[in-house]
Amino acid sequence: MTRTYVVTGSASGIGETTARLLRDRGERVIGIDLKNADVEADLSTPEGRTAAAAKAIELAGGTVDGVIACAGISAPIPKTISVNYFGVTELLEQLRPALAGSDAPRAAVVSSMASLQNHSEEMVDAALAGDETKALEIAAELTAQGPQIGYLVYPSSKRALSRWVRRQSISPEWAGNGIPLNAVAPGTVLTPMTQKLLETEESRAMVDASVPMPLNYHQSPESVANLLIWLTSVENTHLAGQVIYDDGGAEVSLRGEDVWSWADRK
Repeated sequence: MTRTYVVTGSASGIGETTARLLRDRGERVIGIDLKNADVEADLSTPEGRTAAAAKAIELAGGTVDGVIACAGISAPIPKTISVNYFGVTELLEQLRPALAGSDAPRAAVVSSMASLQNHSEEMVDAALAGDETKALEIAAELTAQGPQIGYLVYPSSKRALSRWVRRQSISPEWAGNGIPLNAVAPGTVLTPMTQKLLETEESRAMVDASVPMPLNYHQSPESVANLLIWLTSVENTHLAGQVIYDDGGAEVSLRGEDVWSWADRK
């Protein structure tokens, strides 16, 4: 049976690849992006999110089987927190009633292994509290100090998103409605967003120091898209709240073998 998916960021990168692979499998895809999509909307604004959700639900006929949120930016600008966090979480919440009408609803988002990097705890707290105005104010203060400090907006947005997924995945609204909610955290993916970062040997070395990938090095968007598709397939019945580091071993390289010792603390 054909499933109906909503894919954000469908015009480029991981989102475009995911939408294409789903269509190749015979699934119905409603793409959302700034342009060249079934639904053209600006997810950096509350109005854009509301309009996008309403149009996607209308095109889907009221029921959505899967949502895959890939839209995101990495620029050291305040808008990054709006797109990467609020543009994902608010859209998902508005699409959730349409998901709940499916026999096998699923949702997955794209986080990043950058969620493990230095970040602004204040910005993460503001985002998780739903205070976009405050989060933008904090982001503006950081970006005013230059791109090196402004970069903190990106890992902060992904840290907040990963925490939101874990928090909401076991809630009555998501788990209680039988909707598995998970995240994929890629390493360095070969997309237009990373092209400039990887242009020179010096910049590649800088990226690789932050994101060491001993398994197969930099990855194709297909490596992420295929996992997102499985997470939102009918086969996934019990995986919930997981941030899966599909990153060539970067997370293990940085955090080491023991992520269980928190349970041993007295």
